[in-house]
Amino acid sequence: MKIASRVLVLAAVLALPTTVFAQTAEPSANHRALAAGYKALTVCSALHSARAAGSERTVASVEANELVGVYPELQSLVGSMKAEMAGNVVTVAWDQAAPPRVATWTDGRGCVIEPMGYVSGAAPERAPLARRASASDLPTARPKGNARSLEAAVARAFDQGFGAGTNTTGVVVMQGGKRVAERYAPDFGPNTPQRTWSVAKSLAGTVIGAAVQRGELDVTAPAAIADWSRPGDPRAAITVDALMRMASGLTSDTAGNRTDGLYFGGTAVDEQAPGWPLLAPVGTVYRYANNDTLLATMAAAPTFTAHPPAELFDTLGMTHTWAETDWRGNYILSSQVWTTARDLARFGQLYLQDGVWEGRRLLPEGWRDYVTAPAGPQPPTGDFGYGATFWLMNRSDGVPADTFAAFGNRGQYVVIVPSRQVVIVRRGEDPAGKAFDVAAFARSVLESLD
Repeated sequence: MKIASRVLVLAAVLALPTTVFAQTAEPSANHRALAAGYKALTVCSALHSARAAGSERTVASVEANELVGVYPELQSLVGSMKAEMAGNVVTVAWDQAAPPRVATWTDGRGCVIEPMGYVSGAAPERAPLARRASASDLPTARPKGNARSLEAAVARAFDQGFGAGTNTTGVVVMQGGKRVAERYAPDFGPNTPQRTWSVAKSLAGTVIGAAVQRGELDVTAPAAIADWSRPGDPRAAITVDALMRMASGLTSDTAGNRTDGLYFGGTAVDEQAPGWPLLAPVGTVYRYANNDTLLATMAAAPTFTAHPPAELFDTLGMTHTWAETDWRGNYILSSQVWTTARDLARFGQLYLQDGVWEGRRLLPEGWRDYVTAPAGPQPPTGDFGYGATFWLMNRSDGVPADTFAAFGNRGQYVVIVPSRQVVIVRRGEDPAGKAFDVAAFARSVLESLD
């Protein structure tokens, strides 16, 4: 199978929304409520995170980028619904007899989609989270290699040269700890956060690693999910490691385990994730699922009171990164993080430095080896293996064998190449079914660098 076709398989695994909503002549009430929640949360996150990062977005820009091409069945509804903004609240009406869907921004925390039926002002305001004000810019340098060739490779990413119909919004290339290439599409820039989609899973694995380094979590121990604590529940044996490797053995309804009700329906993580039954012995079957990452994050949640994810992000200078929660305060680190390309470059650089930042060890020694080890069951097809919350490019032609990456829907990529001391960040808003060939892009960039 050629790489392009395999990339399409990966895009499906990363949960490109295609069939979750029934095709009916008249959309159901639930369908309309989900569409309104999707618009309210996306507008809230895009506009408020941009403002907090020192840039500006408009509703028109969000409608032309984030709100098109990803949920085809919602397009007509989303386009006809109006987002109303008042302070830190975005509302979208969907039914004359029901309250509008509400998304609420909290400084330092990001946006939350409130549950269906929520009335603005009905709950106490969430406390802001104190964040580091700013960080110094990443250093820049001329690339070691062929600068024109690198510039051409980046230009091809914006000209659909690595996938017809794709929409690249940003690229940052790091070499030896310095920015050697950077470019953005109109309406986007270095201070424009975008949703990470499943790149958040690799961020979750990093937050978990920080907890391990502090001695607060053991990934080899059972995840200790409260819903699994009754005597005789076989799920009690599922370890954090198995969850990080998509090897829990839990069943799920679809490939990728669709969690739209959580992402913009107003369901909570602790309502949605723990209830799935065990289908296979732990550690024997690979099945990519949002729930596995959500459950691994739940296992680490007791550490978040003293050490929220933002603490790690701020230490890295990722001050334009917001890890969002559900309305109950559970982190949705399977997908709901908004960040910039530069912040993701810092994230990748942490792994080039084996978890050490500015002389301080943030991740356990050898954590990079741990997350990149194909120790669990592997995807049966495709050009990519799987480690612990990271994809492995060990099946991809023309890239070094130690290359690994964080992948997300709509073309979010953080490619990390330790042997070359290179990080490649590509942000996008690719439409459903339009796959960006990240392996070809990585090859092209690496060929231009010494």
